Amino acid sequence: MLDTDYYSLLQVSRDADDRTIKSAYRRLAMECHPDRNGGCQDAEAKFKAISEAYECLKDPQKRAAYDRFGHAAYKNGGFGGNGHGAQDFGSFADIFDNIFGEFMQGGQGDRRRNVLRGSDLRYDLQVRLEDAYAGREVELQIDTTAACQPCGGSGAKAGTAARTCNMCGGRGQIRARQGFFVVEQTCPSCRGIGELIADPCPTCRGEGRVEKRKSLTVKIPAGVDEGTRIRLAGEGEAGVRGGPPGDLYIFIHLARHSIFTRDGTTLFARCPVSITTAALGGCIEVPGLDKQMHEIRIPAGIQSGKQLRHRGAGMPVMGGRGYGDMVIEIQVETPTSLSAKQRELLEQFRETETGEECPASKGFFQKLKAAWEELT
Repeated sequence: MLDTDYYSLLQVSRDADDRTIKSAYRRLAMECHPDRNGGCQDAEAKFKAISEAYECLKDPQKRAAYDRFGHAAYKNGGFGGNGHGAQDFGSFADIFDNIFGEFMQGGQGDRRRNVLRGSDLRYDLQVRLEDAYAGREVELQIDTTAACQPCGGSGAKAGTAARTCNMCGGRGQIRARQGFFVVEQTCPSCRGIGELIADPCPTCRGEGRVEKRKSLTVKIPAGVDEGTRIRLAGEGEAGVRGGPPGDLYIFIHLARHSIFTRDGTTLFARCPVSITTAALGGCIEVPGLDKQMHEIRIPAGIQSGKQLRHRGAGMPVMGGRGYGDMVIEIQVETPTSLSAKQRELLEQFRETETGEECPASKGFFQKLKAAWEELT
């Protein structure tokens, strides 16, 4: 297969890009590797041939020379190495390592110091319904960590510096083979940072951060609801040895209100009315969270449980425009303490009742009577 066209070996066109060539090589190498073919000599020969082709075409200079001169550029050790340009992979794990090594190294083989981001923080804040309606600013005291000032967050004592970890070479990860696979794990020597500190800062003990309580002023927007989450970027814990800080998440919890309950932008309230107001109709005034009195008209003959909607007197839409509604549920209250005059008037009213005044009661007792007659 030595003189077979490299592009044909990899089953790609001559204008294929690097990604296509690499993908084709991965597929064919997995198929043809001797370890997967019981040591078949034909498979081994094909595997070496496609490896040789890939070694040539993945290098821009080698590929340009091959495109111009063909195999003539390849002969007599023209590509260096062993005169054949092919890699002799000792095991299937080796080819897996070669194929995915770049991915396991983060795509760039970057050996710069790893930085560990600080943890995010959660703060549960209880607010009154009135404050959720209007919005407000609150002052919070947060226990967190901040960058150590004496060492500038490096963790090393002033005048000294960290050194690259020899075990992982500064990558923060070490690689190990497990059968066919190559895995990475956090370096036990540097704990994934990639550096070691011989002389740690006495203030932070090499962490690059110290515990601190800080004050924050947080604006609670109008319309927040139970469970609303407010994110403050960079206000979490400081990162280890100069790493970026985490975020602070504030979770809103609404305190119980003496009058209103809330469902989205709708406010609900139960309002007791006298039996005379329920029978004759009238008006009541309900104070809203907007600090205004809202007049609610009661239609004559209203029953307990009837809901009356007052448009635009509910909660504001957070981050938008408009307001929800206020819904008043009527509770007809039966008087429990009557004067002699009131009792006399009610007795006179009862003497004039025909049953038509309360159709629900009349209908119920008619059905009850009919059911009893059927039983007997």
